[in-house]
Amino acid sequence: MQASPRIGIIGAGAIGGFYGLLLARAGFDVHFLLRSEFTTVASQGLQLNSAVHGALSLQPVQAYRSAAEMPPCDWLLVGAKTTSNAELAPAIAQAAAPGAKVVLLQNGLGVEDELRPLLPESLHLLGGLCFICVHRSAPGVIEHQALGGVNLGYHSGPATDDAERQQILEQGASLFKSAGLDSTAMANLEQARWQKLVWNVPYNGLAVLLGSATRALMGNADSRALIEAIMQEVVAAAAACGHALPPGFAAKLLAATERMPDYQPSMYHDFVLHRPLELHAIYAAPLAAAAKAGCAMPRTEALYQALRFLEQRNQ
Repeated sequence: MQASPRIGIIGAGAIGGFYGLLLARAGFDVHFLLRSEFTTVASQGLQLNSAVHGALSLQPVQAYRSAAEMPPCDWLLVGAKTTSNAELAPAIAQAAAPGAKVVLLQNGLGVEDELRPLLPESLHLLGGLCFICVHRSAPGVIEHQALGGVNLGYHSGPATDDAERQQILEQGASLFKSAGLDSTAMANLEQARWQKLVWNVPYNGLAVLLGSATRALMGNADSRALIEAIMQEVVAAAAACGHALPPGFAAKLLAATERMPDYQPSMYHDFVLHRPLELHAIYAAPLAAAAKAGCAMPRTEALYQALRFLEQRNQ
């Protein structure tokens, strides 16, 4: 690995802004591609209000409106929503140095499968599973409540040897660790994505459907029972697809959520701000995979149908 690789952030919202700011403050050469927030961030910088790291800022920010203006980056962290991946593919390819590593810091299933055909074969594609409570409160202002670790898995690219893939994952994990964050190299990216869905499927959707954050959802016996039932559906679907999750995994996530500060998941914020919801990656893709494996997910499917109705009305 280079002594100091150049890192590009594609989409500097809550996720991209959080990790990019911490990596820049750790001494890495970080470049941010922004769209609507470019003017604000270029003039005022990035501000992070973190319950873990304190109040931090980055000013000046190496900010760009176009990928054509960016220097070639060795690592590209994609923090934009999955709904914009297709339109971002040309920018990712343009900002990438030869042999760059592209990390999708995104939720859902199959996101790498859908982006891969749109990228040059010479680029390494990785998945990044973020365990974090974070949201954007204003342009260039990020609120961080808890956690921040990133699990990395290799999806595809020129590295076909397991040892080489593992080396790349360890390189990526070392970047985050240098910024004071937990990071683990995952041998099986697909299993890691199913693990993340066990939390994302119930909490994201029910936060929108019931207009509630995690504390209220956990504090009501009916909604808590529904959360647990949906979690068990996702665990069963993962197993049917060949990815058996650790015993008691759902119970572990329930207990972890009880310890978390009150949190409004990302889909809640997207709905309130009338942005597209990540329904395909978080619901449609796992439902399709489960159906192909002969596993029914009736509660998850009902939640997905309700969310589609709400999104259409919201748009």
